[in-house]
Amino acid sequence: MSFLDLVKQRYSCRSYQEKSVEQEKLDYVMECVRFAPSAVNKQPWMFRVVKNDAEKENLRECYSRDWFNTAPMYIICSILHDEEWVRKDGKHHGDIDIAIAVEHLCLAATEQGLATCWVCNFDAEKCKQLFTFAENEEPAVLIPIGYAADEAKEKKRKDMDQICK
Repeated sequence: MSFLDLVKQRYSCRSYQEKSVEQEKLDYVMECVRFAPSAVNKQPWMFRVVKNDAEKENLRECYSRDWFNTAPMYIICSILHDEEWVRKDGKHHGDIDIAIAVEHLCLAATEQGLATCWVCNFDAEKCKQLFTFAENEEPAVLIPIGYAADEAKEKKRKDMDQICK
């Protein structure tokens, strides 16, 4: 499959099968994440795989949507702020670095026949209360991951001349 075909295949899944994700596929996805680039190669991130029922229920308190509850597992993607690179003008790159790594995660999952969805609109403070995070660690993105029970909808994208000069 070409990279363009992979990118077109990836979508925000909002319904998952009850089927568990095989450990080999999860390991592959996380190995792809491990090789994601970051500013000055700081790799200012931490990824927590949430599989057990008690932790899944806790995480579901942080984002209360019926579709989110259908995922068989989740990955909490966090920024380690004391490890992120800061440009001379004060621009922190942790958000950029975590975004690159998370998209590696989503594309690798798609390649493995899995589905994902970026969830950024969650209660990060509640997440910090329910899970143990380092003082410098900020949960930034939740990724439900599993086998899709829905189908991708047509992607609406701007025309090339609207995004490229």
